[in-house]
Amino acid sequence: MTSYQTIVVGTDGSDTSLRAVDKAASLAAESGGRLIIASAYSSKHHDAAGPDPDQPRGEGYRTAGDAPVYGLLRDAAERARTAGARTVEERAIHGVPADALIELAEEVGADLLVVGSVGMTSMVGRLVGSVPRIVKRKAHTEVLVVETD
Repeated sequence: MTSYQTIVVGTDGSDTSLRAVDKAASLAAESGGRLIIASAYSSKHHDAAGPDPDQPRGEGYRTAGDAPVYGLLRDAAERARTAGARTVEERAIHGVPADALIELAEEVGADLLVVGSVGMTSMVGRLVGSVPRIVKRKAHTEVLVVETD
């Protein structure tokens, strides 16, 4: 078993992303490492023709502690603690999910970055790139893609 000191996992609050949180929490519990649960948000204008963002827009979203992103982070952190992770942090991160997760992993010196597999097999994911594909290609740390489909 590899001993991970710092694990970062991304979630958007969906059932599939919470499976990635469960796996990351299990690994953190086994290794006694720190688990950072992150969710990305964007305050930029969103094209109505594109897919809906994971969270609503606006600067208050970043700074208000009761904004939906913080609620989903609290729920995911509680889930991780229930799974045995002892040191759990929550981070709302600004930016495009894949890039924001990679930047966070570098910032905290993560040993492992965990993401769910959603989007990897879709046509859009293959053409444009999904979060797990982009993270696997660009991250400078070990990446675990958890099968969540």
